[in-house]
Amino acid sequence: MPQLLVDQFERLRNVEPSADEYIPDTVEAVLRSAREAGATDIHLTPNADSLNMQWRIDGVLHAVTQFEAKDAPRVVARIKVLAGLLTYRNDVPQEGRISGVHETRVSTLPTLFGEKAVVRLFAEAGQYQWLEQLGLPQHIEDPLRPLLEQTGGVVLFTGPAGSGKTTTIYSCMREIAANTNGTRSLVSIEDPIEVVVPGVAQTQVNSAAGMDLAATLRAMMRQDPEVIMVGEIRDAETAEAVFQAALTGHLVLTTFHAGNATGAIGRLLDMGIEPYLLRSAIRAVVSQRLLRGLCADCSAKGTDGAHDPVGCDVCHGTGYRGRIAVGEMLCPDNTEAGRAILSRTDTAELQSVAMQNGLVPQEQLAREAVASGKTSLAEVYRVFGRQGLNSDA
Repeated sequence: MPQLLVDQFERLRNVEPSADEYIPDTVEAVLRSAREAGATDIHLTPNADSLNMQWRIDGVLHAVTQFEAKDAPRVVARIKVLAGLLTYRNDVPQEGRISGVHETRVSTLPTLFGEKAVVRLFAEAGQYQWLEQLGLPQHIEDPLRPLLEQTGGVVLFTGPAGSGKTTTIYSCMREIAANTNGTRSLVSIEDPIEVVVPGVAQTQVNSAAGMDLAATLRAMMRQDPEVIMVGEIRDAETAEAVFQAALTGHLVLTTFHAGNATGAIGRLLDMGIEPYLLRSAIRAVVSQRLLRGLCADCSAKGTDGAHDPVGCDVCHGTGYRGRIAVGEMLCPDNTEAGRAILSRTDTAELQSVAMQNGLVPQEQLAREAVASGKTSLAEVYRVFGRQGLNSDA
């Protein structure tokens, strides 16, 4: 168990488990110590005889402790109270938020042995708010900034879950709001709203009322928007609406699940989006990944010359501390890549064309991070996979 949580729990040793304040104080200790440890998610998973708690730190789950089975319903119920959820409904999934000292999103789900709860801890105020705080490669940050001043087109942020694309898109919206000082109409469609962004009219979809992403976007077009953030493209209908909005004089920022920039183009083509729409509307496709950085206090150079994680008290024994961003950026406008898109070139050939025209693959940056001792080869394999890393030039 991390020392931070040990210290918090020590304060509860003299409190009877049956006391009214025991569970509230325990949950408060968990929330506070998880944030202090840099966790982004708390997983509380019930099994036959305990409630297991894991923290996601730097993108990886770590076992922290277990609660007795008799306390499991009380711990989850307390979290539901804080999030404004229905404590008497443990047979349906629920979502809510905890605001105040601990700004979080809470999700519960019925399982075989009881309710599982996942608590997403949002970054502290002031962290990862602006582009310069994200650590994006300069070949992405520098050309991205002027794109945020465009009056039309799509800027697409891609990557798998946990790659930081949502954090990046929120930072972009803050940049636009700050730089325009209320002179542009900024709106967002999200499912759910994760972070409040001043200066942006944020809307959460309501599928039960028939207002999914695509329907909400169509309704929003009558609200005189200039910049639109769409939380995620999930289907062909939403993709079509996004590109039509971009072609009618709106700047649209959105996210999409794809392994790399050219892979995103291939997936959109497979979804039925016409090549001319992609070629005409896309201003940039930004693909990013997050790699755990080696702990500066304990990393050691191996026999192969690369640095390896060791583990110490500073990094809680993991050998890693913090994360570094790697990524790539494809701008198809007026390039060979744009012409390749129009001709429906397959993804492998499009990748080759893009590299010939200056695209720096994110895998190359990952290798460079290993060579410079910023991360380990094992971490790169964890994020990219051996086949994915070795198959790219």
